[in-house]
Amino acid sequence: MTSTWVEPSNTATALLLLGRGSDPATERGVECPGDLPAPSDPDLVARATAAKAALGDRVFVLGHHYQRDEVIQFADVTGDSFKLAREAAARPQAEFIVFCGVHFMAESADILTSDAQQVVLPDLAAGCSMADMAALPQVENAWDVLTELGLAERTVPVTYMNSSADIKGFVGRNGGVVCTSSNAKRALEWAYQQGEKVLFLPDQHLGRNTAVLEMGFSLDDCVLYDPHKPGGGLTAEQLREAKMILWRGHCSVHGRFTLDSVNDVRQRVPGVTVLVHPECRHEVVRAADLVGSTEYIIRTIEAAPAGSAWAVGTELNLVRRLALAHPDKQIMFLDRAVCYCSTMNRIDLPHLVWALEELVAGRVVNRITVDADTAHHARVALDQMLALPGA
Repeated sequence: MTSTWVEPSNTATALLLLGRGSDPATERGVECPGDLPAPSDPDLVARATAAKAALGDRVFVLGHHYQRDEVIQFADVTGDSFKLAREAAARPQAEFIVFCGVHFMAESADILTSDAQQVVLPDLAAGCSMADMAALPQVENAWDVLTELGLAERTVPVTYMNSSADIKGFVGRNGGVVCTSSNAKRALEWAYQQGEKVLFLPDQHLGRNTAVLEMGFSLDDCVLYDPHKPGGGLTAEQLREAKMILWRGHCSVHGRFTLDSVNDVRQRVPGVTVLVHPECRHEVVRAADLVGSTEYIIRTIEAAPAGSAWAVGTELNLVRRLALAHPDKQIMFLDRAVCYCSTMNRIDLPHLVWALEELVAGRVVNRITVDADTAHHARVALDQMLALPGA
């Protein structure tokens, strides 16, 4: 399979980041239908409050940790993607689940909730660059390569939660498991009890960091499969020798942190503790003092002593929120450059107000649905994760 990528114009990119454009190459890449309230509307907070009150228990609003403050204030629950999907499933009385996050998260909520519940994503263009890096036809082609080499039957697919429902379904159909950044090691341990190799999707960094730093593998045990190259850019011998076949995908936010970022902050802030997410590059994770999931980062900062200094390598909205919540501690963004998750940031107050007011008017907009067959197999992979020891 071959693909062609075209560099977007500066204007198109700017409009996309401002929420006023669409990118047909992204996960769903469509504009939000209808008329949005103006961002300058001084009544947006009052309108969101009124619409949410009018819906009452019929609506349950989920807010991912990386959301803007203007949106997160209306969330009934905040958390990472899997926690939020499970929270939605635990509210069967809620007719509408408004997911302030990105597309794959809303898909997971649809998979885990009942047929009577409807999941709404305030802006359909809120995708995920990492999830986009592993499209189903690409993964199926990679599986064909492994099959032709006689390796597929010995390979267990493992996908990070940050992947589309299609990919979760593929993993479920092929005897694999979903993992989060918190339980990646447990998922890999299970996978190696089932087979000799793992195809890890779609985040190469989480896969590499878990295999090398937590399971004792060497970097030589890992190979990087590039879906845009024939055979993944790897020889048959490389695929046969590898224990970990890492997909060439990454998080555009966590991937920007560098070893220079770590060295720079240590020089500027004596005694600083560097705390990063495992989606960061391998050399960054090695150089950090502590590594863990979003929930781990939050718990660690909350438990830290007053006066301590922290450089945090994760999305900026969360780091800012932690700094404001803990003024007795010095909490800073690991990199000097500001870095929001641009697709997560598409969910803003105008989109949330619009979605809620449409529900009040009896119109369900931007509903996210996963077809029954995909949902079934994705649920198989998710249930396997829930059955892991310690899950």
